[in-house]
Formats: sequence, C-alpha cells, structure tokens
Amino acid sequence: MKILAIETATIAGSVAIIDDNSGLVGEVRIDVKVVHAERLMPSIEWLLKASSFHINDFDAFAVSIGPGSFTGLRIGLSTTKGFSYAANKPIVPVPTLDAFARTLPFCSHLICPMLDARKNEVYAALYKWEGNDCKKVMSETAIRPAELLKNINEPTVFLGEGVKIYRELIAETLQNNAVFAPASSMSPSASTVGEIALEKLKQGTIADPVSLIPFYIRKSEAEVHWKG
Repeated sequence: MKILAIETATIAGSVAIIDDNSGLVGEVRIDVKVVHAERLMPSIEWLLKASSFHINDFDAFAVSIGPGSFTGLRIGLSTTKGFSYAANKPIVPVPTLDAFARTLPFCSHLICPMLDARKNEVYAALYKWEGNDCKKVMSETAIRPAELLKNINEPTVFLGEGVKIYRELIAETLQNNAVFAPASSMSPSASTVGEIALEKLKQGTIADPVSLIPFYIRKSEAEVHWKG
C-alpha cells in the first residue's frame, strides 16, 4: 500500500510518500516563513515528480489532524480532501502529537511534544515507548507550561516549537530531568504521519471526508467572539 502524507500543523510543513514494501520513498520538509497555501502544492508536485508517482497511485491520503495552527490544519485538510475526492481514495487522519512523538523511536525517556498554542499556553501530550509501541500517557491538552511541568518528575525529552519559547522555564524547573531533542527533531514529520496512517489503514480505520474536521482542542478567536 502507498500513502501520501501531509503535515501542516506548524510553520515547518512537510509531505511524504510511504510505501508498505519499500518504506519511506521521499519526504519534503521546509521550515520557512512562507504560508502553506503558497508552498504546500509546489512541495507535493516536486515530490510526485521526483518519485515518479501520480496522485492515482496512492491507496490513501494521510493528514496531520491537530492540534496545531488553525490555518495550517485547515489548509492541510482541505488539500487532502481534494486529493481524496479526485482519486476516490480514503483519508486517514493522524493526531499531530502522536506522529510527532514517533520521531524519537524507542527513546528510553518520557517524550513531550510541545507546540505553541499562544495565549501563554502550549499544546502538549506525554508519551512513553513500550516495546514497539509509543504509548500516550497524557492526552493532548492546551495548558500553561508551568502547569504541565508540575506533572513531570522523570527524565523527559522535549521537542517542538513550544520548546524554543519556553526552554529556559523547562530547564530551570526540571533541571537534570530536562532533555532537549536535536534540531532535526524539533518539528513534526509527514513521514511518521504516514507510518501511523499505514497502520490504521491496515486496521480499516479511515474517515468520512465530508464530516472530518481538524482537532483544534479549543475554539478559534472567531468562534470565541462570535455572537450569532
């Protein structure tokens, strides 16, 4: 089975092709201040051309469903839905932080992916590898970093854009228990989105494109202030 995966939860977007037989065919990851609306399709087109794939060659399309940037998630999902309708193939949504944690395979420490949620909060969850499974030990939440850190009392690897903002707080609070991922693992990856999607697809887990919406955790500013 072949999957085209899209990750646009943060400014560092990526796309990847996963083949059940040959593994990762290719991935494009770009962390620049250019909106996904301008660079997502060129990245996909380049990857398809470089790998000699056509949109109809895929068995499914995977998308990072959130939490993350509201705008980025909407662009990623709308693009995925367009491919799904055009090729008549299913969509497999993948929780963003689940895929992010898997960028550190078989890590012996607790793993804490942390995305900037603004309003002095982060989107975060906690994971622990048990054998071949990356288990979620704390579900996704929007939380103030200081409150999150109160729940951590063991060596933990932090990764994500939230770390860039709150690194000093993390280091001061946890001291020797604070471990920071390398730069190459500081942004989500479409390849791990594709890996999880492949597992879900084999289990028959797909989504209805019509009703599928991003996993925001909390309401957008527009929804909060809407009086209708």
